[in-house]
Amino acid sequence: MRNIHRIRRILRTRKNHPHRGHTHPPTSKALAALAAGVLALSLTACGGDDDGGDGDTGNDGGSEATVQLPKLDGQKLEVAAVFTGPELDNFQKVLDEFEKRTGASVTFVPTGNNTSTFLGTKIEGGKPPDVAFLPQVGVLHQFAEKGWVKPLGSEAQAQLDKNFSDGWKDLGAYEGKQYGVYAKAANKSLVWYNTAAFEAAGITEEPKTWAEFIQTAQTLSDAGSPAVSIGGADGWTLTDWFENVYLSQAGPEKYDQLAKHEIKWTDPSVKDALTTLAELWGKDDLIAGGASGALQTEYPKSITQTFGGETPAGMVFEGDFVAVTINGDTDAKIGTDAKVFPFPAVGDDSPVVTGGDAAVALKDGKGAQALLTFLASTDAAEIWAAQGGFLSPNKEMDEGSYKDDVTREIAKALLAAGDDFRFDMSDQAPAAFGGTQGVGEWKDLQDFLKSPDDVAGAQKQLETDAAKAYGNG
Repeated sequence: MRNIHRIRRILRTRKNHPHRGHTHPPTSKALAALAAGVLALSLTACGGDDDGGDGDTGNDGGSEATVQLPKLDGQKLEVAAVFTGPELDNFQKVLDEFEKRTGASVTFVPTGNNTSTFLGTKIEGGKPPDVAFLPQVGVLHQFAEKGWVKPLGSEAQAQLDKNFSDGWKDLGAYEGKQYGVYAKAANKSLVWYNTAAFEAAGITEEPKTWAEFIQTAQTLSDAGSPAVSIGGADGWTLTDWFENVYLSQAGPEKYDQLAKHEIKWTDPSVKDALTTLAELWGKDDLIAGGASGALQTEYPKSITQTFGGETPAGMVFEGDFVAVTINGDTDAKIGTDAKVFPFPAVGDDSPVVTGGDAAVALKDGKGAQALLTFLASTDAAEIWAAQGGFLSPNKEMDEGSYKDDVTREIAKALLAAGDDFRFDMSDQAPAAFGGTQGVGEWKDLQDFLKSPDDVAGAQKQLETDAAKAYGNG
């Protein structure tokens, strides 16, 4: 813990930079390695669930409120997001507390994976929800440009200024106006593993490099376990694979350039990353169900088949939010049956890729702004954190609210990075390329998983789709 606090002090002395549009990347390789190293050390020292294992710790609405909300008796609000299953159940606890404090009635509307298409249809039809969670920065910018989202009111802005660093505020802004509250964050550079599968294969060390990761997968396979579970039916998981490999191998400057399509997907750096991915994706014996099986496996199943069933897989890559499915849909206990290590270093350092969901108002009115104010508060963050499988970039919330030690340490490492992080690349892209099921990058990487020997063909298709979506080909 001393190391984390020391890093925080170091980072606070550094000048803050906006996340996008800078000439020199704010994240040095040394800082990325430092953050990843602290995460690895912290998680190794973690145990299982603490006393909050039942999700009832932290702010459950019974403690003193830190934010004042208006009375909204009789008002009906709609909130739209991609959340489903246990993730939705956890978020509902936040909405329940908002209803209790304001008297409003809140209805949740699922968007499905094509959030921008769903919301665009609603908006153009004159029936938008009051508040929506946007999982892509690119979509927030597109909506703001069209005038579809409303600027934050003064109360919500006050909570945002109090509780969030400049980097997270910048992600929710467009052309000098603040629109979004990043109430939910993600560390998308994690590999979760089944401790029983590791023990059965005689694996005693967590892999730190890509070469060690591939060797670990081979050892698991040789011992009779499906090595790596991949939720390839959901194309967004494949973009996360690419981004982590690319950031570690090509570096942050190239990452920023590709994210803005300042370099083409036919660039040699993309070839290198795809070639590296093919070292795993091209070996059916290392993938649960092979490539064809992975392409039929949705994200939740990729987790349940790692921590359940007769022949569980050894590893699954995805963010901290994997914990939601582990807690809700398996009998595995985080910290005991399920452990986690940082995404392996492909280049000099392990990558640090983040994601998040920005809450925005799609309607004018006191109700929508009140909900954004609440979502920007420590009260809402602590209620949500107590449920598990959730990270908040809210720097003022009580870290003791997190349900388990593993999530708490992941959250501390995220905060320790300050504003020095890289946001999910596909989420920065126009939705037509980086955020729509069945087209663009999602589809192109699914095709590459199917034919990982055709690196040049994948690059060509990615560039064609990117140029069309960005309009700068």
